[in-house]
Amino acid sequence: MNNNLEHRFKNLENEFDIEEPTIGHFNRFEAKLNTPKSNSKSNLLKFIATFSIAASIILFVGIWIGSEYSSKGMELAGISTEMQETQSYFVNTIHKELQTIEKERNNTNKKVINDGLKQLEKLETQYQVLTLELKESTGDKRIIYAMISNFQQRIDLLQSILFQIETIKQLKTEDNEKYV
Repeated sequence: MNNNLEHRFKNLENEFDIEEPTIGHFNRFEAKLNTPKSNSKSNLLKFIATFSIAASIILFVGIWIGSEYSSKGMELAGISTEMQETQSYFVNTIHKELQTIEKERNNTNKKVINDGLKQLEKLETQYQVLTLELKESTGDKRIIYAMISNFQQRIDLLQSILFQIETIKQLKTEDNEKYV
């Protein structure tokens, strides 16, 4: 066994790093060790908050663009000027509600907002299916009513989110008043 070990050392003879570190290496290393560590938990929370805001903005832009024009289906605006006004009203209302919700976003209510935005995304997907159905059977009143109902459901959902945000704020205020 010793011969085998000696044989290995012979083969690795010129492979060992025997150089001394440069001048000041130990001082630089020690300085790095002594620098205060940043709070990795704080950095993680900042990353998560930034990521959730970015995801919400991307979702909002996708919903807004998707509700404005669909390259595959037919929008309400393509039926008549009255339907164009109706669609414009709903899209603008949804846009305003989303802006209000994003302004209220914080660590306390982000789960409520994210859950609501997931539900909003499902409604948007349903709306895209309705645009395809409307394209196949132009003018079918049942599909038009379903599309308008979808817009109303989205607005109701956003108003529900805003109500939940206000409820959370009130509960937080009441808790803070108890401990003052």
